[in-house]
Amino acid sequence: MTDSVVLRDLRKSYGRQEVLGGLNLNIAEGKMYGLVGPNGSGKTTIFRILMGLTDATSGDVSVLGMPPGVIGVRRSTGYMTQAEALYKDLSVSENVRFFGRLFGLSGRALHDATEAAIRLVDLTDRAKSRVDSLSGGMRRRTSLACAVVHRPRLLLLDEPTVGVDPELRALFWDTFAAWGKRGTTLIVSTHHLDEASRCDTLGLLRAGRLIAEGTPRELLSESGADTLENAFLAFARRRQ
Repeated sequence: MTDSVVLRDLRKSYGRQEVLGGLNLNIAEGKMYGLVGPNGSGKTTIFRILMGLTDATSGDVSVLGMPPGVIGVRRSTGYMTQAEALYKDLSVSENVRFFGRLFGLSGRALHDATEAAIRLVDLTDRAKSRVDSLSGGMRRRTSLACAVVHRPRLLLLDEPTVGVDPELRALFWDTFAAWGKRGTTLIVSTHHLDEASRCDTLGLLRAGRLIAEGTPRELLSESGADTLENAFLAFARRRQ
């Protein structure tokens, strides 16, 4: 099976502060990989490096077989950030069309892709609504539509369910699982360990280091814990 993302001894520092301390990851194509850790563990920094938005201090990075940041990666990757990257004075459809154009779509293909992305997140009836009139959950759905309008091979989701209600959170994860079955590779960051159990493989991060990796079942078995939260705590204690 081909790996969509490969990290080798990835390190990132800002001055004397080390944010990532030698990560090694192989994320297989068509799988849903969960990056799990508290705030400040390095999850967002990993995404920014994969997108070419910041450079690694050292180490090797391969994204879809290419260096991060090149046109081929950007046009094949969707990135949903923690902070909303939306134009609030534009409508839902105008936002999604804008991002579609950034990914090279035009004409009929852009129109069809915009409608499909909005339908996918169940916002067809609000497509003409300005973003500043939407609830927080609807804005998160709009952000997701913008990230997937070009049907990316790789989808990076940075805390996608922050601030959404339990019903919408379940809908998001059902949607992510369906995309994985269609062959999309998903990397999802979260600090909600109950959500993380939906991933094929989990990487547990603490202070920029990988403290454990495996399927949810493997992590429970190896740690001897009854929940993923207790498993994380057990692995963290071993690394102290």
